[in-house]
Amino acid sequence: MNAVLASVTKRQQPAHRTARAVQAAQVLRSDAEVLQAARRIAGLIAEGSAERDRDRILPEPELDLVSGAGLWAMNVPREHGGAGVSYATVAQVFAILSAADASIGQIQQNHNSAVFWLSTIGTAAQKDFFLGEIVRGCRFGNANTDAPGKQGVQPTVIARTARGHVLSGEKIYATGALFAHYVTVIGQNEAGEKTVAVIPAGTPGLSIEDDWQSFGQRTTASGRVRFDRVELPDLCVLPIHRAYSEQAMGAVSQLSHVGIDLGIAQAALDDTVRFLRGHSSISQPESSPRAVVDPLVIVQAGEIQIRIHAAEAMTQRAGLAVDAAIAEPDRALRAAASLAVAEAKVLTSEVALLASSKLFELCGTRSAQSPHAFDRHWRNARVHTLHDPVRHKYTVVGDHLLNGILPESAGAL
Repeated sequence: MNAVLASVTKRQQPAHRTARAVQAAQVLRSDAEVLQAARRIAGLIAEGSAERDRDRILPEPELDLVSGAGLWAMNVPREHGGAGVSYATVAQVFAILSAADASIGQIQQNHNSAVFWLSTIGTAAQKDFFLGEIVRGCRFGNANTDAPGKQGVQPTVIARTARGHVLSGEKIYATGALFAHYVTVIGQNEAGEKTVAVIPAGTPGLSIEDDWQSFGQRTTASGRVRFDRVELPDLCVLPIHRAYSEQAMGAVSQLSHVGIDLGIAQAALDDTVRFLRGHSSISQPESSPRAVVDPLVIVQAGEIQIRIHAAEAMTQRAGLAVDAAIAEPDRALRAAASLAVAEAKVLTSEVALLASSKLFELCGTRSAQSPHAFDRHWRNARVHTLHDPVRHKYTVVGDHLLNGILPESAGAL
């Protein structure tokens, strides 16, 4: 699949509605229902995840399962028909899905952020329409990172016209756009303010290219999106800068990444335990004990389990801090949420890399055989943890501790 035009069908509907077919979604009403659905769906999408990674089979049927189960509406406020769950639950769902297939977990990340900014800064008409579309079963994908050109990176301008807005440009790392009913594009208005456009699939001038070639997270289809004078009505443009200056936007966005890394770590540990229990020995001298009773193996497996439990606790803490910042979005609470999420991201990033690497050390040479596909855990962890590197998290936490500096709300924090 090289270039995919987002004009899915010839447009016969209003300019603000997707042309992609929508699979009706179930309606979930509580945190318990959401977690139950996530565990059920995870069992289904885990099947075939190694094959999809090996052959780069894009997971559109599996995404239909996830969104059709109502999980893409989990953080839509209840007054708009969603489950309105705690962000601690949101992070847990990302961990559950990412343990089954880390690419599928990441595809939903920007969608959840879109739900948040639509819910907080959207007009009444925008909330009614777009949140209604999400509850109906629609998926949002992103096109946020400007592609470098001959003049360097030039921000996409979302310009006002007599009939609405227009934009042209090119974006990369567009996770989820290929599978989306609506593609969100972060640019700026003529005043230089960060602005977001919501482009329905099928809009003339929108094209999506699946040129993602990463060695990890191989099926996120995080390719390239181009806009050739895409015209949009006012309904499809929002001042997303307000979500960063007035709301805990950065923390909400980053919390999903925390859950993804946690899920990768759990998947690696689960495969380590299954392999060790199912094999009589590892590649050691004949006098060596079986791996599951080798004291050195036991110690290191226990260490990974403890680190994952610590990361889970910090993720829960971060989710509750995000809830508090949403309930009362003042500057101090927004900063507290960003700091809590940053601390959790450090732990989940480190344990994802540790667990996915130790798997081979503990399980031995046979675990490196291709049929097991255990290498995908390390590849996924290595690639995903490059997203907003943790070295910056240490800096903001230390600067707050020593100097009382409140972190700015940003997409990377």
